[in-house]
Amino acid sequence: MKVEGRIFFLVAVFSVVVAGIYAYMTGTMTRDGVEPVGVVALILTGGLAFLAGSYLQFVARRIEPRPEDREDAEISDGAGELGFFSPGSYWPVGLAAAAALTGVALAFFHVWLLIIALGLVIVAIGGLVFEYHTGPNHE
Repeated sequence: MKVEGRIFFLVAVFSVVVAGIYAYMTGTMTRDGVEPVGVVALILTGGLAFLAGSYLQFVARRIEPRPEDREDAEISDGAGELGFFSPGSYWPVGLAAAAALTGVALAFFHVWLLIIALGLVIVAIGGLVFEYHTGPNHE
């Protein structure tokens, strides 16, 4: 987790530096002055990356080092079962369709369609999450 934390910290520093450069460039090269929306967006991006990096560093101190975090690790140290991955599912397609319908409902601000679309999103998320926890083999 330390590696991922460092990556997020680098993104945070990069975003804040780019925000400063962006503010300077828009302030000197345009007649309107500093463009505040872009500067705020870049600063908030840096803050969010710093938040994620801080969390990953916090968690990394409380767990044992993974092979990715050790300098002397071998490739075989990362071998083994990584978890269960679904061999195939149609629920992501339904979730994408429901999310697209939600976007259309928001774009045209049809409240009735938004309610239906959000209901479909909840059903698709439920189907995706509980896909392997239903049926005759599970009680």
